[in-house]
Amino acid sequence: MAYNFKEEMNKEDRLTGGHRMCAGCGAPVAVRGVLRALKPEDHAVITSATSCLEVSTNLYPYTAWKDSFIHNAFENAAATCGGVEAAYNAMKRKGRLDETYKFIAFGGDGGTYDIGFQSLSGAMERGHDMVYVCYDNGAYMNTGIQRSSATPRYADTTTTPVGSFSEGKKQNRKDLTQIIAAHNVPYVAQTTFAGNFKDLHEKAEKAIYTQGAAFMNVLAPCPRGWRYESEDLMEICRLAVETCYWPLFEVIDGEWKLSYKPKNKLPIEEFLKPQGRFKHLFKKGNEHLIAEIQADVDKKWNDLLKRCGEI
Repeated sequence: MAYNFKEEMNKEDRLTGGHRMCAGCGAPVAVRGVLRALKPEDHAVITSATSCLEVSTNLYPYTAWKDSFIHNAFENAAATCGGVEAAYNAMKRKGRLDETYKFIAFGGDGGTYDIGFQSLSGAMERGHDMVYVCYDNGAYMNTGIQRSSATPRYADTTTTPVGSFSEGKKQNRKDLTQIIAAHNVPYVAQTTFAGNFKDLHEKAEKAIYTQGAAFMNVLAPCPRGWRYESEDLMEICRLAVETCYWPLFEVIDGEWKLSYKPKNKLPIEEFLKPQGRFKHLFKKGNEHLIAEIQADVDKKWNDLLKRCGEI
């Protein structure tokens, strides 16, 4: 679909300024980017799991959302969104609604990878015409930076603290994008906002306007949990992509497509260094820990290249 990208980026925001998200947080950037893909004439119903995003944008009696917004429990954002979509279809069949509505659920990785996974899996399997967007910040940030299954290996969190007997989280992160792709839904994408918002915008538009269930996994760094300077948000995302820690790809009707291939793949140290949660890895004697992370990134990157037919 051909369109004027500059014109698209100048659309009115559907998430207003003045919310209470932290400076340098990736979540509101991800939300604004996704909602900007909506056509101006279309309405949207937004559901959101309990999260930093929910508590910071919807403090009664105020809201930062211009579209209809439903706050639901931690574990059921996808179920709520699917239920509203089903009710909308019933009302349209009865002639009680003429307007076009789109249904979008937002959740952090805690409410998506872990607590809300059964709800998400069910909504994807049932094929609701909705988009689930995970803003992945790699931990339960809202409740105190506890580890989640999206937390990368050797990260320092409040439940996997680095100390004399611990090197941080022991396990590798779950590959949720691949898990949802295995549900055989029409559209799945992994993206972030490195460099510009073109990749995020194009994938959001595809997700919203593809008939059936769609899923987007958006890397959305957290300055508090990752411990980087607020102004470095975009650089952190760029390094995640250029090191292939967070590759950009999409799965359209089962076909895997690579969105970006770095010309010169950077070593994983470049992504880890700016983050305080990994500072212990750069102490003398911990070189093997970085080597383990690099080996895991390399393996997953090569597996992705094969899936996408690049090698």
